[in-house]
Amino acid sequence: MKLWLVTLRLALRSLQRNPLRSGLTSLGVIVGVGAVISMVSLGQGARAALQEQIASVGTNMVMVFPGTTTTAGARGGWGSAKRLTVDDARAIERQVQGLHGVSYHRRDVAQVQAGGANWTTSIWGVPPGYASVREWPVTAGEFITQSQNDTAAKVCVLGATVAGMLFGEGVDPVGATIRVKDVPFQVIGLLKAKGQSAYGQDQDDAVFIPFTTAERKVLGTKSLGTVDMIQASVASAAEEPYAIEQITDLLRQRRRIQPGQDDDFGIRTVAEMAAAADSMARVMSNLLLAIASISLLVGGIGIMNILLVSVTERTREIGIRMAVGAKARHILAQFLCEAVALSALGGVAGIAVGVGVSHVISQVSGWPTLVSPLAVVGSFLFSAAVGVFFGFYPARKASRLNPIAALRHD
Repeated sequence: MKLWLVTLRLALRSLQRNPLRSGLTSLGVIVGVGAVISMVSLGQGARAALQEQIASVGTNMVMVFPGTTTTAGARGGWGSAKRLTVDDARAIERQVQGLHGVSYHRRDVAQVQAGGANWTTSIWGVPPGYASVREWPVTAGEFITQSQNDTAAKVCVLGATVAGMLFGEGVDPVGATIRVKDVPFQVIGLLKAKGQSAYGQDQDDAVFIPFTTAERKVLGTKSLGTVDMIQASVASAAEEPYAIEQITDLLRQRRRIQPGQDDDFGIRTVAEMAAAADSMARVMSNLLLAIASISLLVGGIGIMNILLVSVTERTREIGIRMAVGAKARHILAQFLCEAVALSALGGVAGIAVGVGVSHVISQVSGWPTLVSPLAVVGSFLFSAAVGVFFGFYPARKASRLNPIAALRHD
């Protein structure tokens, strides 16, 4: 142990002889470690934000939508099959076990007006249970009631973005009147802000009206009772597969799909969306990490080059040490200690740089960042390993010098 402490002291003393060169040598490692930490922080932050956006859709959600049809060998797009209906949603609610609630909607885009302000937004025709299924509370007023849906009342609930565009930020719109396609609606509620969805859409840029009002007075329909999508909230994630199986069997029966025929509807879950999004985000994080790691390897090459120069400059010193009894392993250990010290000090400085850069990026651009302790520890250990790997060849070269030839070196 004493021998290693003496060797480490000698290595640090050698580095202190030329602090500028030692600092510039460590710069590559500093940049590499800083890049690794900042890139991983960006990737982790993006993944966390994406998961939060997906969770905003609602937990344990099963979504049913019309599928595709094939006519004369030509496949139509999603939604080209027979439309889903309100009766389908009610049948699911009655017959499928393990559900907290079932909802449905019709959606279109239209211009809304209030006073002298106007805004083009999404108009959603929904039943009273929509807010509870989506886990979307109101911050003012109330959501659509069953009596308002039964009577096709001209009432609406606003998303936070629409309310801000029509009435200004922080203004309570409840009780005001807006016009949707020139039809007057009384605002009865304001929904809590949810932010962007996993697809980058602003969920708060929406106006919600009773479903019956939407299909009879605003959006219109070729057939009453058709819906764009059915949403079912499952009691727990463990019951999702069973619920999906029941919904599939029920809809195949209601739509008279024969055994062996493909479903003309699709079913997706929030868990599937989250898994797909997380896989995508993980690939991007690994790509950023790989790119950042290259700069760390470049820093290691810089350490190797400087140590090779140092071996040449200190050949006579090495010869003197060998002449007074130093063995090859002592010389090897000294130069390895110098390499590890350079990379470790660079790693510590790189951690500070990486954390600082992550914070600056988050503050300036608004991108989410999440500093990972595992990335910090891993990058430091990797920087030390880089020092050992790239410092071994110069150290080995120094330890194999011929003492007599080294003493004669000018």
